[in-house]
Amino acid sequence: MKISTKGRYALRMIVDLAEHKNDGYIALTDIAARQNISKKYHEQIVPVFNKSRILQTNRGFQGGYRLAVSPEKCTVGEIIRLTEGSLSPLDCIEDDNEIRCERRDECMTLYVWQGLKRVITEYLDSITIQDILDKKYESYANDYVI
Repeated sequence: MKISTKGRYALRMIVDLAEHKNDGYIALTDIAARQNISKKYHEQIVPVFNKSRILQTNRGFQGGYRLAVSPEKCTVGEIIRLTEGSLSPLDCIEDDNEIRCERRDECMTLYVWQGLKRVITEYLDSITIQDILDKKYESYANDYVI
């Protein structure tokens, strides 16, 4: 399974919003500058979140974006599923239960791919946005000079 640039950048954007959650609505230009990702690319990512529970939008002066959920309740798996569509490493084990392979019933390796999907899903769903922030702050706390 390969995560696209869109998925990686979306995760960075959400982490940035979480880190600055006390700053009110954040303009995409501010996120773009901090993340060194173009505003135009962020504009392509935002629509992915329009129908989700994750972002709130405010238009006009002092408008922008902010997290609609607490960072403790938003997982990496949720962000990746929104941007990538699935965490499944193969089409034949997609979540929609549609049989995508005529050999599925006789496939001797199906359990391998189902297990891989389970491990990926459990891992990414176990990491919250807050966990990422905590890890960052932990590394800062250990970086001191006397």
